[in-house]
Amino acid sequence: MDSFTIGLLCLVGILGLIAIRVPIAMALFGVSVVGLYAVAGERVVLSMLASVPYSTTASWTLSSVPMFLLMGFIAYHSGLTRGLFDGAKVWLGALPGGLVIASLAGASAFAAVTGSSVACSAAIGRIAIPEMKRHNYDLSFSAGSVAAGGTIGALIPPSILLIIFGIQSQQSISDLFLGGLIVGLISLGFYVGATLIVYARSPSKLPRSDNSTWREKFASTLGVWPVLVMILIVFGGLFTGLFTATEAGAVGAFIAIVIGVIRRTLKWQGFKDSVIDTLLSCGSLFIIAIGANLFTRLVAFTGLSNEIGKFVATLGLSATGLLIIIALIYLLLGMFLEPIGAMLLTLPLFLPLVGAHDVNLIWFGILVAKLLEIGMITPPVGLNVFVIHSVARDFVSLENIFKGILPFLAADIVLVALMIATRGFF
Repeated sequence: MDSFTIGLLCLVGILGLIAIRVPIAMALFGVSVVGLYAVAGERVVLSMLASVPYSTTASWTLSSVPMFLLMGFIAYHSGLTRGLFDGAKVWLGALPGGLVIASLAGASAFAAVTGSSVACSAAIGRIAIPEMKRHNYDLSFSAGSVAAGGTIGALIPPSILLIIFGIQSQQSISDLFLGGLIVGLISLGFYVGATLIVYARSPSKLPRSDNSTWREKFASTLGVWPVLVMILIVFGGLFTGLFTATEAGAVGAFIAIVIGVIRRTLKWQGFKDSVIDTLLSCGSLFIIAIGANLFTRLVAFTGLSNEIGKFVATLGLSATGLLIIIALIYLLLGMFLEPIGAMLLTLPLFLPLVGAHDVNLIWFGILVAKLLEIGMITPPVGLNVFVIHSVARDFVSLENIFKGILPFLAADIVLVALMIATRGFF
């Protein structure tokens, strides 16, 4: 059996194992080891098993992941992010659909601290959905807005997805963060636009709230200023070149600890929980990364990416046509796989293809993050939707939450289409 056939069978094997719910890390790891043994023999496999886990995880750039995660968990467990929705509500609540817009703005600010879509949705959902129910908002749309708002965490720095993409594609994390921030804010604007359209069609679904006084606005700002200062220092230092990504995460974690101690909101148990949550999250992520690295080597040994590249070349696709196909594949995978696993599974195959078409890899990384973000709210496995249902099951059904995300899903599709259509500017 030739190497290409072995590589193709391994790819089918990985997809098959994932389909029967084998964890993606184990599917990547196990099939890659078997495939490498079949292609290169025992000595090569043992050599890779000895070197790849260390070379993958002992990365200076990858060390930014635990730092940013620790910053987010410290901020969460010390209550620093608790006032974000309240502050946004005071400033934006009187707008058409104001509480929905406030939840979207609060989710974006929370994303700048945690970098996690799931944590973002859960934290904002616990606060925002009961408040919107109290103001007689349509709960289907309200819950859908929080699920959609949480996905902005895949783009707004510190996005773990963008860090992993930067490592795999050897691109600048700072440049990816800057691009992610821009597209994340544009996504927020599209979501606000979707909210205003829903309000215009049916104002009774999103009743307007009373204007807050300037005293209330000032008081709400005082409640969230530590978080705003932390965000400003961390990302100001990162984008001006004062910090590397790892240093920015470490500075952010240190500032979060200092603020929590000064305000006496960070208890010893909260600190322990933050460290444990960080270790658990990093452990699962790093195992996937190791499996993906082995799969990358399998792809190289079997020539799988070269053969796929030749096949795509015979189709005569333009860069735009290729990107549309890749977008459809990511949208399909997003319905079933978690984002990091889907990205690490596909990048060894897609990066050579887009590189051959001279696609800007920074731009491509932002597009991939956006597409994987959409997968967080698409059925049947829209993870953010299930998270929102877990915190709001007393208010709204799972089916109605999926209905509520449709306007935001439409906004996402329009934005992706615009990104691909304007690719020539990048």
